Parts: sequence; C-alpha cells; structure tokens
Amino acid sequence: MTDFAAARTIMVDRQIRPSDVTSFPIIDAMLWAPRERFTPSSQRDVAYADAPVSLGGGREMLEPRVFAKMLDGARIGPDDLVLDLAPGLGYSTAVIARMAAAVIAVEPDEAMAAKAGETLEALEIDNAMIRSGDAADGDPAHGPFDAIFINGAVEGVPDALGRQLKDGGRLVAINGGKAVTYIRAGDQLQARRLFDAAAPVAPGFARAPEFAL
Repeated sequence: MTDFAAARTIMVDRQIRPSDVTSFPIIDAMLWAPRERFTPSSQRDVAYADAPVSLGGGREMLEPRVFAKMLDGARIGPDDLVLDLAPGLGYSTAVIARMAAAVIAVEPDEAMAAKAGETLEALEIDNAMIRSGDAADGDPAHGPFDAIFINGAVEGVPDALGRQLKDGGRLVAINGGKAVTYIRAGDQLQARRLFDAAAPVAPGFARAPEFAL
C-alpha cells in the first residue's frame, strides 16, 4: 500500500525544492495537500510522480514541478482573492486555498466540479468555492482578483479575464511552450515569460478557428 504522506514529502524534496521554488507558503501547501485525493482512483499510485496525471477526456493535472513554479510566478499572498480556472478535480484549488484568503474555482466539467467540491468539503477547506461553468469567462461577479491561475495552456488570454484582475494583479498560464505571468498595468497586460512548459489546452482557451473563403 502506497504511503502517500511519504510520497508527498519526497515530491517536495526531489521535485519542488530542486526547481528553485523556495517560497515557504508554496512548500507548506504542497506538503499539506493530499494530491492523491484529487486524482482518479486508477491514478492514485502515480499522484506524486514527476509527470502529469491523466484526469481523462484529454485533461491532465499539471506535473508538480510545473505547478509549483507557476504558483511562484503568481506571487499569491495571504490576503489575496484568487480565481482558479479549469482545476479538474480540485487539487490546485486546495493548494491555493492554503496560501490565499479565498479561492473561486470554475471547472467546465460538471462531474469534475461536483467531485472536487465533495473533496474540498471532506478536507474542511472552507475558504474555497468551486462551480461548473465556462472557465474562459472567469467569474466577474466575485472579482476583481489579485491573481488568476489557469490549469493548462491557452492560445490567447480572453479580454474578459484581463478585466477581472486588479491593477497589479497576476494571471499565470502556459502559452506558446512557456509558462507566462501576465501583470495588469492599467488597461494593459504585460507578459513575463517564466520557464519552458507544456500542457494540453485548457477547456475554452483554444483559439477560435478563423473563417476563410
């Protein structure tokens, strides 16, 4: 039987710390969050592997190193309100909830959103809310946000999401083979490339095909 607590410590010591992630809140949150609880039962034995975890339907949970480094780029603080998009079964929501004041999560797959909500409730995480909806629309009713985290790649950042950031707010996603932090400065989003990364395009974030005669 897998010792998940030991696997979690090994993940942090061998994958996260060697990747120059030294932020105590990130390390603390990833040591705490039971990643295996947020994976399909068939994938729990590989929940802490140095690789993405399949969620089914072409969806993946980001590999731990990439996830941690993206969190580092988001610069989430204890007073922050965070929007977590396409979180799958809710692992990112749980980790961010440990770091932030509150998290709003929007998951396009209704069944995944329901399962994520059950797990968050079972873990008594009371500063996170998850609902089913179009992740690319965000959640303007609860914004503006200090940070927006997108669990996957995008082929462009919808204007609607940029408008849901506070001035100085950060949006982190994978775009063009790089993890990127977009920082709102007035009406503009300034991009800062972080590191090489790849992931499937998150639902709703594919570029619309152009019509041509």
